[in-house]
Amino acid sequence: MINNSELILNPDGSIYHLNLLPEDVADTIITVGDPDRVAKVSKYFDRIELKKGKREFITHTGYIGARRLTVISTGIGTDNIDIVINELDALVNIDFQHRTVKSELTTLDIIRIGTSGAVQADVEMGTILASAYAVGFDALMQYYQKKYDDTERGIQDAIIRDFPQLNLKPYVARASDDLLARIAFDLPTGMTLTAPGFYAPQGRCLRSHNTIPDLMAWINSFRCHDLRFTNLEMETAGIYALASMFGHQAISINAILASRVVGEFSANPESVVEKAIQLVLARI
Repeated sequence: MINNSELILNPDGSIYHLNLLPEDVADTIITVGDPDRVAKVSKYFDRIELKKGKREFITHTGYIGARRLTVISTGIGTDNIDIVINELDALVNIDFQHRTVKSELTTLDIIRIGTSGAVQADVEMGTILASAYAVGFDALMQYYQKKYDDTERGIQDAIIRDFPQLNLKPYVARASDDLLARIAFDLPTGMTLTAPGFYAPQGRCLRSHNTIPDLMAWINSFRCHDLRFTNLEMETAGIYALASMFGHQAISINAILASRVVGEFSANPESVVEKAIQLVLARI
């Protein structure tokens, strides 16, 4: 039995942060970072049956045809991803009344629609890119046990070997093969670096003195077999790693709004995000 301090429920029986009941979520989940982007996804639903929110976590559940979908905002960073993925898993795989893990587990499809910056010259602004692999430069997975396949372990070892200045153990996770085939079959794919911040952790410098001033050059030049970093953002690796650990399927679809190579930002970012939303909903 899971005690009250581990599985925290609100007075109405909803889970603590997301403010959701088990019946509030579909088996297909779209995550977005920005709470305002939830409505930009759900406006395409034929019917919305639920709208709930607490803090930065806004949730809409509804239907496109007969397909039930949930879109939820995560806010920024893998610290929020830790909350969202754990609580989504609890909603479908824990019996709240008896506080026990269910005997039959549910596998969620988790699809991130997010914004990102390119770190290679041939990944143009406006590209919709799927993350085949993601590498976390944050500390989230130092607290969890995750199984690694040979490719994931090889990427991790190569980063540790080639870039000891990091002083951390990066974690690596891959996208769901099924979701890659279903949603990203004709999209460019790449390896996404998930950073624990927007400025120095992504090689930006306004008035700071960064401990790794050549971070962007190293990210751009890193190679492991036929894999290279294609883009930078702040959530994907956490989603992939936790989804893998819990037995869920995940994919991250990235709207490329910036080129870190040429130092430019999209003149029309909303149109790129809208393109990504429409693509996902058409294929989901």
